[in-house]
Amino acid sequence: MNILILNGPNINLLGLREPEHYGRETYAQLVAKIQAHCEKKGISVSVFQSNHEGALVDAIQEAHGKFDAIVLNPAAYTHTSIALLDALKAVGIPTVEVHISDVNAREEFRKKSYVREACVKTVSGHGTDGYLEAIDFLSEGE
Repeated sequence: MNILILNGPNINLLGLREPEHYGRETYAQLVAKIQAHCEKKGISVSVFQSNHEGALVDAIQEAHGKFDAIVLNPAAYTHTSIALLDALKAVGIPTVEVHISDVNAREEFRKKSYVREACVKTVSGHGTDGYLEAIDFLSEGE
């Protein structure tokens, strides 16, 4: 199995940005955790982060025919991006939406997810372990 992990804006600032919501684990530590988990399970993984919506759309489009599944943390684009939704619908790759914090327990605007409609599952509020949960869910469906 070949999984693409996509991270949206400000995820690169993990450990620095609002640790009360996102914890103290750094982005480099998250990537290492994902890679170790996938290696142990025999899963090929690529990790990409961008603060730019178009770069994320490009990555989703380029995933067609290359990846079996996507784990997507769209971050702030969750609540604003129809472009990400449309890209996910276009490629039809099974996708799990991940949020480190519990978005439903936060501000009202965070409760609306545009991408959720194109996802097979949402994992929210499980910290960075939510990525591993998403990977396990996708790989067990194989």
